[in-house]
Amino acid sequence: MAKGKPRKMTAEDRRTIGRILRYIRKYMHLVIISILLAAVTVVMTLYLPILTGYAVDTIVGEGNVDWVKLMDILKLMGVLIILTALAQWLMNHINNIVTFRVVEDIRTKAFNHVEELPISYLDKHPAGDLTSRIITDIDQFSQGLLMGFTQLFTGVLTILGTLMFMFYIEPVITVIVICLTPLSFVVASLIAKHTYNFFQKQSESRGEITAFTEEMLGNLKVVKAFSHEKDAQERFEEINEKLSGYSFKATFISSLVNPATRCVNNIVYAAVGVSGAFMAIKTLITVGELVSFLSYANQYTKPFNEISGVVTELQNAIASASRVFEIIDEEAMVPDAPDAVVLGENKELEGRVDIEHLWFSYDKSRKLLTDINIHVKPGETVAIVGPTGCGKSTLINLLMRFYEPDQGGILVDGFDNRSVTRGSLRDNFGMVLQETWLKATTIRRNIAYGKPDATMEEIVEAAKKAHCDGFIRRLPQGYDTVLGEDGGSLSQGQKQLLCIARLMLRLPPMLILDEATSSIDTRTELHIQHAFDRMMEGRTTFIVAHRLSTIRNADLILVLKDGNIIEQGKHEELLQKGGFYSTLYNSQFAKEA
Repeated sequence: MAKGKPRKMTAEDRRTIGRILRYIRKYMHLVIISILLAAVTVVMTLYLPILTGYAVDTIVGEGNVDWVKLMDILKLMGVLIILTALAQWLMNHINNIVTFRVVEDIRTKAFNHVEELPISYLDKHPAGDLTSRIITDIDQFSQGLLMGFTQLFTGVLTILGTLMFMFYIEPVITVIVICLTPLSFVVASLIAKHTYNFFQKQSESRGEITAFTEEMLGNLKVVKAFSHEKDAQERFEEINEKLSGYSFKATFISSLVNPATRCVNNIVYAAVGVSGAFMAIKTLITVGELVSFLSYANQYTKPFNEISGVVTELQNAIASASRVFEIIDEEAMVPDAPDAVVLGENKELEGRVDIEHLWFSYDKSRKLLTDINIHVKPGETVAIVGPTGCGKSTLINLLMRFYEPDQGGILVDGFDNRSVTRGSLRDNFGMVLQETWLKATTIRRNIAYGKPDATMEEIVEAAKKAHCDGFIRRLPQGYDTVLGEDGGSLSQGQKQLLCIARLMLRLPPMLILDEATSSIDTRTELHIQHAFDRMMEGRTTFIVAHRLSTIRNADLILVLKDGNIIEQGKHEELLQKGGFYSTLYNSQFAKEA
């Protein structure tokens, strides 16, 4: 048994239980029906020992049996057994409905809330841990809730009903039973108090191992390329051993409940048998009544075993539910204002972008972007260059309003991007990122992701412009080829071409190209660059580039370093200055040469 002070139910546990009950309240009519069916099941089950006692008393002695009365009793017992089975089946069916609907509501709420969380939260929390909470923890919670519904109602009603019937038969023995009963509660509660912490640590370790497994399997090629298989195995074994330890302790301690309470229950049963036998010898009760009483004593102790198991499972369920509610309680991103402007609703967007006195940092103790000022005219191409970590991608995140600036603002056609709806702002931006993302569905649906109602002709035309129609048609099912997770067996360049085709299909007034051709060979890049040139005509475009040779024709080049714009101008102007950009360009040109 775990050492230390036994755990008591905290205010957080009570809040968690209260929230679970609020989800159940929606299905209270089914819960009431389930309780009524439980009561019917218990009453009929407890009436059977009375009939058993009557049947025993019809057998007076050898050759002296009241067969007529005995057969009537047996027929009634048969009817009650069938009705009890039907009522119990219907009760269990309703309990399943309530449990799975409650679980569905919580899982849907959690998933929907994850989509409303700010990018900053998702950047700081492993996807595997969120997956574990939404799937595994909710499954654990559903098991505890289902056991609670199925066994708690009938258990409590059985205890109360059994006491009533035992008082009806013999009050003295009933008092003996009641006096010994608290022993079972004491034993069960002492053990159950120690299980919660281990179940909570078990859930946390399960989330950790899910996150690690997902990370390793998702990047298995990188792991193999750097020969980190042994390190990954050792780390996995470390987490797995920790999970096994917590699981073993939680299971071991919780498994003590049943044998401990059974030991107490057997003491109760023996006390009833001995005291009842003495009373039967003195003819204070009949043999049939003693048989009924022993049956009740057995039925009376069974619910304590079941309820103790329910308590253990509920401890696990509460621990799992609290982890899920932690996600739901996370503060969602700031919603759009009621009077938020819908960009492009009344007139087509021009694409003018003004960044004024912009300050931003992820960690408030460390500065990143400081007092950024940019004015981009409609249709201009702006290239953003600089060393790694200078704030290029951060500036893109702020343009798309994935993050909110600490100071200053970003104006799009004169509207502060915080005063417009996120949906309309992002609808007017098209993005191709260095990191590709493809759904596990057909190529056709992947290209049409931003425009689901696109015709097949439009999809093919976009693929041709992106120079990926050729390799698509060489696939077994062409455009109907189903891709695996994150593009399956396609090369990185092919996956990026599909992402470019996705943008070609739906051309908004503003574009963001973040190393959009980084995974494409030089020959294909030339074709893509020509397609980009046509696509960028009349559209405001922001290009994040490491290969400076691709941005020579940009209208404005911004050179970022340590979060500051240290140079800006056109390609030739910056070369003539002989500053940081010139050094970057010449060093890169020398490498390419």
